[in-house]
This record gives sequence, C-alpha cells and structure tokens, in this order.
Amino acid sequence: DRTSRLTHDLEFAVQMTCESCAVQVRAALEGKAGVTSVSVDVGKERVLVESALTSAEVQALIEGTGRRAVLKGIGGSEHDLGSAVAMLAGGGRIQGVVRFLQLSEQRCLIDGTIDGLEPGPHGLHVHTLGDLTLDCLSCGEHYNPSGRPHGGPGDSERHVGDLGNIVAGPDGRASFRQEDSQLKVWDVIGRSLVVDAGEDDLGRGHHPLSKQTGNSGERLACGIIARSAGLFQNAKQICACDGVTLWEERDRPVAGKGRSKAGTETPAAHL
Repeated sequence: DRTSRLTHDLEFAVQMTCESCAVQVRAALEGKAGVTSVSVDVGKERVLVESALTSAEVQALIEGTGRRAVLKGIGGSEHDLGSAVAMLAGGGRIQGVVRFLQLSEQRCLIDGTIDGLEPGPHGLHVHTLGDLTLDCLSCGEHYNPSGRPHGGPGDSERHVGDLGNIVAGPDGRASFRQEDSQLKVWDVIGRSLVVDAGEDDLGRGHHPLSKQTGNSGERLACGIIARSAGLFQNAKQICACDGVTLWEERDRPVAGKGRSKAGTETPAAHL
C-alpha cells in the first residue's frame, strides 16, 4: 500500500524553456496517487517531487508531457543519512540502475529499474564483495554479517542482503520500490548487487540451496554499490570521461557498448 510508505524526494533535470512548460509538468504530477508535493524551477530546469512512487514512475509522468527528464538526486526527510547507486550489467541486453536511500535509521529505500530480463520473478541480493574481476562470480556470497540462514525480506532470520524477488513484465523490465528494515546504506557501499536468473524461494523450499541462496539460479547481472549524490549535490551537465552531456546521457546505455559519444548504437531502453 503506497499510502503507508515513507515518501522520498526526487530531483529531476527537465528540459523546460517557459512557464507553460512548468504548468504542464505540474499538471502531469499534482493530484496523482503517490505524489505528495511538486516544485518546479524553470530557470534551473529542475523539478523536485516528494513521492511514494518509483523514480521510473515519476519520470514517466514527467516525460508524458513530451520533455526529457534525468534523475539527478534522491533524498529523504531525515538529514542526509546516505544514498548509494548500483549500475547493473550482464549478459545479453540486461542493464539497470538501482538506488539506495536511508530514509531513517530503521528503513532503507531500494528503488530500481532493470531491463532485459526474462518475464517473471528474479532473486535480488546484496553480495559481500565489490569484486567484478570474474563478472558476477567474484561477488562473494550474500551479505550476511550475522551468520543467519537465507530468508525473505520480511523475515527476522535472514541475510541482510536478502532483498527477495523483483518481477519483470512481458517487456523484460522490472521496476520496483521497496523498503527494508535490516539493510543500511553505510554497510553496503563498496559491496555488490546481483540479480539472479530464477525466483528466490525465500528459504522456504526443499532444495538443499534453499537456506543458502534461495535456489534462485545463476547470477545474471551485477554492479558495485557506490556512494551517490543526494538532493542538489549533482551539478553535472557533462561527463568528463566520455563527453556525454546530461541530455545525451538520457538516451544512452548506462555503460558498455553504445555509451561513448562516438557510438552510434541506440540503447535497448531508457534508464
């Protein structure tokens, strides 16, 4: 139930040139279920939204006005408790971005979109090591500092890194927003996030791996969890490493082939 969730603030850069642009963006957001407040600054091309929706859902509402939007920062009501991001990549066309925000001392928000998955449920876990030298195979086991058996995100007895399942739709996209009481942003920065090929049985299955990994199959895609910008902390307009501007970046993959400015390939999906 979204009405019972803690809200979070999302800062978007939005291409706007006039006050009528702001009126249209406000109209697209205000009054929508899950949207608490909207602030639009045309001069700074900035839209600030307090919401219980996923960042992808808010972005889709803004872009429904015909304007491109880029998420620049994420924050909560508490004073800067920390945020992080993982850019996931794997075999085939799998790619995604997952963000972590510490909403309070007890609750961490996980907000993400992953594309290129087979339709259906996929296990999602924080792993101990931020090591991608052997792709996802070198990420170590599930992050489990207390030595507990594998479980589901609602269980008291579980690995801290057990985030349950995300569900990809017929288009291969999984867009999700969940809150967790055990995971803390400051504990997972530098570790890795991994999405698996199959459904996590949450430790309730009869397979020998059920209490170890949830028997969720091979590791499909992964990324290192890195500290990220909070609200108003990201002033980037162009990426110095590859010459991709803020708006060009909106239409390119998060990493890999097709990312560089010289590339001509069109990405599979917008993140």
